[in-house]
Amino acid sequence: MGSRGREDHPTCRVDESCPLKYNITFTPLSLKVYTAKRMCPWMKKAYGFRIYPNKNQEVKLNKTLNTCRHLYNDALAERKRQIELNKLRRDFQVFPWGSSIKPEWISYEDQANNLSSNKDSFQKEVHSPVLQNVLKRVHKSIENFFNGFGFPRFKGKNRYNSFTYPQSGFEVEIEDRNEGKLTLSKIGKMRIILHRDIEGRIKTCTIKKDVNQWYAIFTVEIKKTIEKVPVEKKIGVDVGLINLLALNNGEMIEPPKFFRKSEKKLAKEQRKLSRKKLRSNSRKKQKIKVAKVHQKIRNQRKDFSHKTGRTLVNRFDFIGFENLHIQNMMQNHHLAKSIADAGWYQLQILTASKAEEAGKRVKLCIANGTSQTCHVCGNIQKMTLKDRVFRCNQCGNIENRDTNSANEVLNRCTVGAMGIKACKSGLSRDMMKQEAIQQVDGSSLVKFI
Repeated sequence: MGSRGREDHPTCRVDESCPLKYNITFTPLSLKVYTAKRMCPWMKKAYGFRIYPNKNQEVKLNKTLNTCRHLYNDALAERKRQIELNKLRRDFQVFPWGSSIKPEWISYEDQANNLSSNKDSFQKEVHSPVLQNVLKRVHKSIENFFNGFGFPRFKGKNRYNSFTYPQSGFEVEIEDRNEGKLTLSKIGKMRIILHRDIEGRIKTCTIKKDVNQWYAIFTVEIKKTIEKVPVEKKIGVDVGLINLLALNNGEMIEPPKFFRKSEKKLAKEQRKLSRKKLRSNSRKKQKIKVAKVHQKIRNQRKDFSHKTGRTLVNRFDFIGFENLHIQNMMQNHHLAKSIADAGWYQLQILTASKAEEAGKRVKLCIANGTSQTCHVCGNIQKMTLKDRVFRCNQCGNIENRDTNSANEVLNRCTVGAMGIKACKSGLSRDMMKQEAIQQVDGSSLVKFI
């Protein structure tokens, strides 16, 4: 977790009134520790609302999406040609690396200037900042490629589903308690459901299409200072499949299994889709029905993650999770469907964002061996997945496997972070040697030797 000063804060660059006169510690969600410290009073937040365009406006929205998609692909193709040309020049030493001549790269400014003077008839029907934002997306994806991520892919018709109005081109009018009107430049005024109040100053408006529904997502800046909450209540959380969450205090949260419950309905709709004639209107309608089943499962899982994360943040000040490599775990084809249905990563990310806003703390620890390590003495006890009770043959600890794992997660998360040293007690290993004689009824008799 690194520190950056005033010059690196994007809000402070555009707003000189931001009273940040000291170094701050940033805690993005990609880091292993999520915490709220002395932060800049400007906080970014997003609000999503359902919008209801009429038929003419929906045609314009789809047309805008299609125009943005073509611009994205053209700009990406231009960048790709330039990269390949520089590679050829390097290979044939026409343009040697390391010489005084630097490689030529196409920048966002070059493409934006070229766009303003060479718009086609379709692009003239779209608000200009929307097109410029598309070029910024291309520039960001190329930057990510040079930072070690994969090369950006060209967007098919169903793979580009949003466009953004930055700063201007949109207006929100509140008419009733829960309803209002959203005006979009060159598209029109449409109905919007404002199910919650918008707090802060609106900076951008992103229009997103989800199956056959449309949403407006507003990014706002809120002037709010988040103070770190003193840690009084700590909890360790072990995620699993039999129990979605196992807390170290013995509480268990069962997995909702939304995909499993809708699996038969999804299979039925997919069978109908397979019988439709290719490129027919009936097939297009059936594809929407299949997509709606997936949409419902996705919304159910997201709603459950939001509510569960909020409950954890309200109850505890420090929450410890395992840092799982979920993509590697998905390689197990026996458990892949259940792991995907559990939604572990989404739950951790939403819990971390809520904790950060509340001034509380979420930390991820190394997950290796948490369910096979005794949280009392640290002894490693080999177990299989079918063994649901942890029995330590060194200290005699007997408890639920998931509860023991949650306690071990809390131990790993709090060591060093909460001022606790790695040694759990002042006793040496020789003094801790003991023999556990387990009785038939499940109790343990501890005898020191």
